[in-house]
Amino acid sequence: MERVERQRVPSLPSLLGPFFSLLVLASSLEASVFEQQARERVLRLPGQSFNVSFAHYSGYVTVNEEAGRAFFYWFFEATEDPASKPLILWLNGGPGCSSIGLGLAEEVGPFHVNADGKSLYPNPYSWNQVANILFLDSPVGAGFAYSNNSQDILTNGDKRTAKDNLTFLKRWFKRFPQYEGRDFYITGESYAGHYVPQLAQAIVKSQKLTGAKSINLKGYMVGNALTDDFNDYHGVFQYMWTTGLISDQTYKLLHIFCDSQSFEHPSSECQKILDIASNELGNIDPYSIFTPSCTGSFTLSKNKLLKGLHSAGRIGKKYDPCTEKHSMVYFNLPEVQKVLHVNPAFAPSKWVTCSDFVDKNYKDSSRSVLPIYRELISHGLRIWMFSGDTDAVIPVASTRYNIDALKLPTVTPWHAWYDDGQVGGWTQVYKGLTFVTVRGAGHEISLLRPKSALVLIKAFLSGSPMPTTLPELDDS
Repeated sequence: MERVERQRVPSLPSLLGPFFSLLVLASSLEASVFEQQARERVLRLPGQSFNVSFAHYSGYVTVNEEAGRAFFYWFFEATEDPASKPLILWLNGGPGCSSIGLGLAEEVGPFHVNADGKSLYPNPYSWNQVANILFLDSPVGAGFAYSNNSQDILTNGDKRTAKDNLTFLKRWFKRFPQYEGRDFYITGESYAGHYVPQLAQAIVKSQKLTGAKSINLKGYMVGNALTDDFNDYHGVFQYMWTTGLISDQTYKLLHIFCDSQSFEHPSSECQKILDIASNELGNIDPYSIFTPSCTGSFTLSKNKLLKGLHSAGRIGKKYDPCTEKHSMVYFNLPEVQKVLHVNPAFAPSKWVTCSDFVDKNYKDSSRSVLPIYRELISHGLRIWMFSGDTDAVIPVASTRYNIDALKLPTVTPWHAWYDDGQVGGWTQVYKGLTFVTVRGAGHEISLLRPKSALVLIKAFLSGSPMPTTLPELDDS
């Protein structure tokens, strides 16, 4: 009988060849990604006496290997069904202010710091009720953001910040791939009036070049936002004068010496008049002119009319104008930094909510971002601007001058919006942009009007107009 030679049956891996290798590699990469997420998960914070239903993570993302430049993030999943919720990036301004210490710990985050500086309380109006929210410390020197190159803190500016913020996002999405392609929005306030549209523009340009869609940008929203130096100054002077904060003479001198100045780097003549205006204001909080200012040994930045964001009050409890003081105690605690995965080798010697050093050494600051608005409105993004109407730093008047300069046709005329039967503010819808004021709120709207701020973000994310339901009258 002729011998039949048995043929070797190829194994499944060799049969699938390169495809199998790719599957193994993909599985390995996925495992390493989720292992890193697990390492950066924050389980319980010092001073947290309450439980939460959501996961949150914190850590660094390197944005430039050559300089060793890294930004710090703190990310919170939505309280319910995070897989169905959009993703929000929150940015604070300054330049040099920490989104961790301000936007998160004082405003829209789920944890706020008690007056003892050592314990936390839950924020019942946290924005992670409606979205997954990512807070970012940027640029170098803001909060926990750092660089191995000591020159980096001396060369911050709008262009590099936008570039680095885009790099951060691209790499963050690689670290959290389950959020790639998710509806994505950027929000922020004050000097983030530059950061937010500049980052949105960088995302749009990058996608045109690469075709990548991992960042599914749908729109952005900014509050009390530095936008255009001429219009912002014009609005500030008018607001301070009409609310009786400065004299007629100072009002006239401000227009003479400051109208054509840079908001971030004014001339010495303009600065002198700004100092006079600050003195005429007295000991009030220009970020919230009708509420008490912080007194005692703790003082805020002297140049209050130019700083992006330093002080206001407390939400959820009796108003406290010293929240910056509480955050500075808490985020300097070694046990807090350890839980947040702050590397001791790169931690600032003293963590501050806002770095004056970053602000003083900030280089390129655009005179206007209105051209970016025109570009992105034509791109079809959802764009909202909001304004607390008791802020004298970037007041309602400034924002209205900026919107007027865009010369957009009106879709829905100026009208009041309501919350629980009370006027929450006023709004006007333009073609390509919606403007909302928040009644009784200062520079940081969530501090004094947290519920109104939550109504605002819900409307923005849904693309719906602000509610106009009037209270029912009792005829009895």
